[in-house]
Amino acid sequence: MKISPSTAPVWINANSSFKHFDGRIVRYLSNQVPIAYWEYNQELDEPSSIDIALLLLHDYLKSKSQPVDLVGHGTGGLLGLLYARQYPRRVKSLTLLGVGFNPATDWQTHYYQMRILLPCSQEILLARMVQMMFGYQSRKNVLELIKILQRDLSTAPTSHSLYRLESVDSGGVLMPMMICGSDNDGIVDRPALDRWSDCLKDDDVLWTHPFGHHFFHYFFPEPTGRQIIKFWQRVDARSTMISSRTAILEQIAKP
Repeated sequence: MKISPSTAPVWINANSSFKHFDGRIVRYLSNQVPIAYWEYNQELDEPSSIDIALLLLHDYLKSKSQPVDLVGHGTGGLLGLLYARQYPRRVKSLTLLGVGFNPATDWQTHYYQMRILLPCSQEILLARMVQMMFGYQSRKNVLELIKILQRDLSTAPTSHSLYRLESVDSGGVLMPMMICGSDNDGIVDRPALDRWSDCLKDDDVLWTHPFGHHFFHYFFPEPTGRQIIKFWQRVDARSTMISSRTAILEQIAKP
């Protein structure tokens, strides 16, 4: 892949509390190709809104001279999906990690549903969420991860709450799309991933890792990164073929 910094794939992070879990795969990808990292930071006194994050992402991407590959996990993937639907000419391909067929369903959706149904403290419910998202962890790790989830409840650009769970239209996008997940994810389970098959195009890819839970790209960055690189290479090859075919047709059409 021949990529300049100005057209580098853009990793979207909409959950600043989860930035640490992007590090391994971003480093792996950046050793193969240039990678741009876009991060949304919401202050505690700002309204929680995916629309604001979408506007800021557009302010960043509209300066790009060519369409770029977008990749994101969880809410970052949702943000990329919404952007690709709204500005398809600015997106070369879309890679979603940990995003199900109902794309607004994230860990907070499960958390608020449990808050409504179960008479438990927040700490108990968040400990359960840690298990669903990370698998078995030591008591020390569970306490640290609970703190991270508490921060994300306050800073993620989401409209989910005890009073209302938001939804986003299911379905794909016009450009090539890759869906990545894990078979033992407690947030976006295998059935939620398999439902993407109903709308995948010929050049779309659905790939899952057997393990890794919701943050499979953190626990298994190399196999995940290799699959993403292969996908980008196929997208580049397809774009080159289409460009060559278009150039030939233009030459034939000339008087």
